[in-house]
Amino acid sequence: MGLSVTISAADAQDAEHILKLQYLCYQSEAELYGDWSIEPLTQSLDALRAELDEGYGLVARLGDEVVASVRGRLHEDGTVRIAKLIVHPRMRRHGLGGRLLDGIERHFAAAAPAMASAKRYQLFTGHRSEGNLRLYRSKGYAQVSTRELGPKLTLVTLEKAA
Repeated sequence: MGLSVTISAADAQDAEHILKLQYLCYQSEAELYGDWSIEPLTQSLDALRAELDEGYGLVARLGDEVVASVRGRLHEDGTVRIAKLIVHPRMRRHGLGGRLLDGIERHFAAAAPAMASAKRYQLFTGHRSEGNLRLYRSKGYAQVSTRELGPKLTLVTLEKAA
């Protein structure tokens, strides 16, 4: 009997598992850009816990194993900034990233009466991260800006209305 992936809210007990998965998942991004000092690879456990406390996170589990995650935070201007959408390399290309993206958007849309209203969803990725860009565009995100961080990396910011 196979296991199915379940998605639920992340909690403090998930932080260490998320951090380990994040480190694994961002290896390919670091290699793509030739930069091993990117924030997801240097983030501390305390900083990740703070992100979860200040915002909202989801985890996807295969049995007891955390195989994917995403985090988001609603800002005062109504922008939900979605960050660190990660999927274990062996679980990629099965729709899990899209399910997490849909889930985090649903959370902030449903939470609107209890907090400031979400007006837009925003995220960013590197200009060479074609798989990420393809996923985000397929979910209705459009490029709104770019910012050159150095000779090897340009951040592409994408957004869609809530």
